[in-house]
Amino acid sequence: MQESSNDTSNADSVGDEMPELELTDADILDAMRHIPGYLDITTEDFRTIYHLAHRHALGRLLGNFKAGNLMRAGIEPLLADSPLDEAAKALVRSGYKALPVVDKKGCVIGMLTETDFLRRLKVDTFLELLLSMLDNAFELKHRCHETPVSSAMTAPAITVTRDAGFGEVIGAFHKHNGRSLPVVESDGRLLGLLLRKDFFTAYNLENIR
Repeated sequence: MQESSNDTSNADSVGDEMPELELTDADILDAMRHIPGYLDITTEDFRTIYHLAHRHALGRLLGNFKAGNLMRAGIEPLLADSPLDEAAKALVRSGYKALPVVDKKGCVIGMLTETDFLRRLKVDTFLELLLSMLDNAFELKHRCHETPVSSAMTAPAITVTRDAGFGEVIGAFHKHNGRSLPVVESDGRLLGLLLRKDFFTAYNLENIR
């Protein structure tokens, strides 16, 4: 009985976070026509069953998801006053497309992405950047050396806590086009990085199973 209670709690939590596909009466009547025999059920009854089944399924599939379980730990963040050329080297070493920027307490205050570099250098693609470097290498180097990370980063950063559930993470990814989200403590200190590709890969595997 205890297990059943926990399942219901998970289902309620996830069900509140994930919107349902709204069914019209025409949808329901069409579905009912595919069920043989007489159905003593109204469209509203059918809608209620669908709502409860949807909530239970989400709880079963996604109720145990926590951002902290999927994040990558050991991230070396950037400091706001670091020059952009040093930040670029750190990004390359990390292998990520973006890194969190933290203050002296380790709290996330922004994200520096490859797109931020392109925007700062007034180009849209890396091919344009390459052409600019060939045309005017000295000017490009000079700008990066004198520009602090804080001037180029995207702020404030969209973050999630380690206990963030599936719906909250989906909502956070929908708020921006970035490839990652910083995972933070309740006071904003950095814990790790949740990659969009890791999140969606896990979700697809969950569906297959």
